Amino acid sequence: MSDIVRHHVGQRSSKIVSFNGVIYLTGQVDDTHEDVAGQTRACLEKIEALLEEAGSDKTRILHTTIWLADINDFAEMNSVWDNWVAPGHAPARACGESKLARPVLKVEFLVIAAEAPKPEQSRK
Repeated sequence: MSDIVRHHVGQRSSKIVSFNGVIYLTGQVDDTHEDVAGQTRACLEKIEALLEEAGSDKTRILHTTIWLADINDFAEMNSVWDNWVAPGHAPARACGESKLARPVLKVEFLVIAAEAPKPEQSRK
């Protein structure tokens, strides 16, 4: 059995948890941009960096849950998302409206991804 590996462990959560070839990221939010497009771009940049640190990338995302503070921002968020997703690698996805932790937050992303195969695994 694989060990559970945690990165950036805090009192309340870890930014990355890996187990059995699967990577779980903590919810990604941004409070430095006022609009949902800016917050979406910033969240997706954070996701890419965390996945890279965990030995993966956006082509290996299995599932994404997206929470919008206002579902009326759906099209604006999707315009950024659609340009970010790697062609041919769209993950399973759910999106809904939810009250987020702070009023300034407009969007939150929860990501589950597969680790990249180890070099010895890819030769088999």
